[in-house]
Amino acid sequence: MPSGSDRRGPTVVLDALRSATFYFAFYLGSIPYVLAAAAAMAIDDRLFRSIVRGWSAFHRGCARVLLGMRVRMEGALSATPVLYALRHESFFEAIDLPYLLKTPAVVAKAELMNIPVWGLTARHWGMIAVQRDQGAKALRSMVREAKALNAEGRGLAIFPEGTRIAAGEDAPLQSGFAALYKLLGLPVVPVAVDSGRLYHRWLKRPGLVTYRFAEPIPPGLPREEIEARVQAAITALNR
Repeated sequence: MPSGSDRRGPTVVLDALRSATFYFAFYLGSIPYVLAAAAAMAIDDRLFRSIVRGWSAFHRGCARVLLGMRVRMEGALSATPVLYALRHESFFEAIDLPYLLKTPAVVAKAELMNIPVWGLTARHWGMIAVQRDQGAKALRSMVREAKALNAEGRGLAIFPEGTRIAAGEDAPLQSGFAALYKLLGLPVVPVAVDSGRLYHRWLKRPGLVTYRFAEPIPPGLPREEIEARVQAAITALNR
């Protein structure tokens, strides 16, 4: 009877082949989406947003067909603008946001804006760049942009831990989350996600990715309470 390591060998090879096919198809296929989105910026915002959401849907389709990765949602989206606070385990949920949340403004690290052409479309979409080494100045800029986008009726999405966290691990929430919560006065919807088990940096595996939307948390709570409630909710799938 073959040992566990003997059985694992063919699985790793298959995962590597799936991953290579996925990288080739998704990144090559992303080029026309990015170019089309850049062109649409000067034409019509509805067309632009449709193209961006199409790119996000294309990513999910590639993950499903080429990686065997399915997605399940527990709970529901809010019918009114809220601040979504999501667990961040991999690039899966980052790319999935326009499809998952429709038209969210997204708080993300400023380095992403340096990607040629893609960075321009991200800014036009409503990505709020955070210069993490600029302290209070970056915080004021983030809040100012978030308020302007929220005034347009846009919901917001933030990864409150500030970076990707390995599956099964915890990390403190960054101060920017508490600032947005306090100054925007929006309800918070925590979202747990467990993509890190499957959507690894290089080698990806088939399986089920679950999003769990918690009940909205009202504005106005003390910082310690909101952070504790959000952290418990976004790590609920990782216990």
